[in-house]
Amino acid sequence: MEARNLRKLFALFFIFFSINASYADNSFTMTNGPYINVASNTFIFNPRKLSWVAVSSNGKVVRSGKASGGSHYCRDIRRSCKTPSGTYRIFSKSGAGCRSSRYPLGKGGAPMPYCMFFSKYYAIHGSPDVPNYNASHGCIRVRPGDAKWLNQNFIKIGTKVIVQPY
Repeated sequence: MEARNLRKLFALFFIFFSINASYADNSFTMTNGPYINVASNTFIFNPRKLSWVAVSSNGKVVRSGKASGGSHYCRDIRRSCKTPSGTYRIFSKSGAGCRSSRYPLGKGGAPMPYCMFFSKYYAIHGSPDVPNYNASHGCIRVRPGDAKWLNQNFIKIGTKVIVQPY
């Protein structure tokens, strides 16, 4: 059990220290756990590290996990599908039955459970397929259990989303 906890702790530190310091104001403290200076709940996605962190309004990293963003190139639309970097706010979200209106091309309907939209075309959502590379049409894929937790316990309308550069 201790080895498992150590692996989790190592993973958390790895994810935490991979966050770009310009987004974190260099406000790191290790008193009672990792902290990041934010004013409200914030979801941070790092497409280089294929990871995300949920940072509470008091600056504490409350959860983290594996993620996959937009692909460098999508054959079906013949262009880059990278998730645009920047700072956004969640403006719409839905539950387990959420589906894409755009993909697959021509008909839509791809499952996007627990979708949380931060842009007209981009959302954070659950997927049973979160590969070790950026593979989507631009959405941020997270594991289904993480998507449910984010949707029901952490992300509200207005929650800040930071997408770091590739």
